[in-house]
Amino acid sequence: MNRRNRPFTAFLVVSTVLVSGSVSPAQDYPIVDTAQERCFDNRREIEYPKPGEPFFGQDAQYQGNEPAYRDNGDGTITDRVTGLTWQEDPGAKKTWDEAVAGASACRVGGYDDWRLPSIQELYSLILFRGEDVDPQSTDTSNLTPFIDTDYFAFSYGDPAKGERIIDSQMATSTKYVSTTMGGNETMFGVNFADGRIKGYPAGSPRPGRPAKGFYVFYVRGNSAYGKNDFHDNGDGTITDRATGLTWTKLDSGHLKAGGNKDGTMNWGEALRWAEGLQYAGHSDWRLPNVKELQSIVDYTRSPDTTRSAAIDPIFRATPIRDAQGNVDYAFYWSSTTHKRMGGGETAAYVAFGRSQGWMRDFRGRYALLDVHGAGSQRSDPKAGDPSQFPRGRGPQGDVIRIFNMVRPVRGGDVRIRRSGPELAPAPPGPRREGPRPAGPMGPAKPGPRRPGPRHSMRGQPPRFVDRLDRNGDGRVSPREFDGPPQAFDHLDADQDGYLTEAEAPHRQNQQGPPPGGPPRRRR
Repeated sequence: MNRRNRPFTAFLVVSTVLVSGSVSPAQDYPIVDTAQERCFDNRREIEYPKPGEPFFGQDAQYQGNEPAYRDNGDGTITDRVTGLTWQEDPGAKKTWDEAVAGASACRVGGYDDWRLPSIQELYSLILFRGEDVDPQSTDTSNLTPFIDTDYFAFSYGDPAKGERIIDSQMATSTKYVSTTMGGNETMFGVNFADGRIKGYPAGSPRPGRPAKGFYVFYVRGNSAYGKNDFHDNGDGTITDRATGLTWTKLDSGHLKAGGNKDGTMNWGEALRWAEGLQYAGHSDWRLPNVKELQSIVDYTRSPDTTRSAAIDPIFRATPIRDAQGNVDYAFYWSSTTHKRMGGGETAAYVAFGRSQGWMRDFRGRYALLDVHGAGSQRSDPKAGDPSQFPRGRGPQGDVIRIFNMVRPVRGGDVRIRRSGPELAPAPPGPRREGPRPAGPMGPAKPGPRRPGPRHSMRGQPPRFVDRLDRNGDGRVSPREFDGPPQAFDHLDADQDGYLTEAEAPHRQNQQGPPPGGPPRRRR
């Protein structure tokens, strides 16, 4: 495990303004800020927007309880915000059963009251100055994880052991009240390699397969952390006395927000709607950051067990229909960009309904399954056309909706940050993968078609992407592909709904559709 032995350095000092009426007394469940300090549009970093401008109101512009830690010098780290004390080094991976049993035997720092953290406790450590990774990559040299490595030991997965670099999942004590993958017993874990909460297998492994291993940070202190104390204010708002945050009782679906009046919006629309909301006599509503939003998940509830969203019934959640017509509940946007490969194309959301994905069996047939559990945190493109992702993307075919719902928030210990750091230089190298560039409220209009193949060497056939990329975005969509759908699915190694040159068929097949073949098994 790697830990950078550097002294604590404070965050960049920036101009801040206290949000009126947001000062709260000390809480049992203070939300640690995400530490995101850069602003993004639908694709790249931008200067801080001003009130009324597109993309104003995103995570970096609202500064909460800044992360602050103390190294106790005995193998433990204390979080000065939450009052929780953690192991500094999680050690070797454990199965979930070993993680549960190991808490009572842990004696780090001379203490004997260690416990396996809840999902709320462990998620308090996540920092969104990290950067999502390409799960197919093996190079970790320039990556930034989603945890403070000045204080906590962290390792990416080891490809030499047959792992993906994202195989750095950490275990919690929070089990899913339903199941994933068509019946698997499931535990919610945090992945500080890619910045997500997902459900992972917690039961007995399949015959012939080893049990999955997880890293474990045991925790002690503040046993009230992660426990909500909701109060209905009688005016359409709910205050969580544990966090000091006030929420709308109704979501954007009940409030008929968005162009279709169904409550769904892309990210730019969600920011603008929340910032402009006049509700219950207040005008200081905002889109919550992802840690604030995750704080109101009720992990004792799910569509399959309580026939409800994963939220306390004091709130009202709008039901939706999934891709197969079943009753479900929405993904909810946060104001937090989920940075990947230097770009800001995606933003984090929390699934209050099933966290679905398109899984393919050995016969090549797809099934829509709850793959990560109600209460997961994933990310969506900020804008674009969901139909471009007919089978989702990623190793589990994560469903892509783009048009998600909103539950606005106000209050808390929040200050408006007026300016931030200098813009980071654009990352070198080829065009990044991701959604097409889009304006604040939707996808950009297609540019003019190029007159012929690009970057072809004279006397050689055009490269795969050059030949098929009709809209000039540097990749091939299902609509541009000239082969059968099953061949596209076979080639789409990362299941992101697009083909890049790295996923092209062999050169000898580039003049026609690739042959069919046995479907890949998802990992």
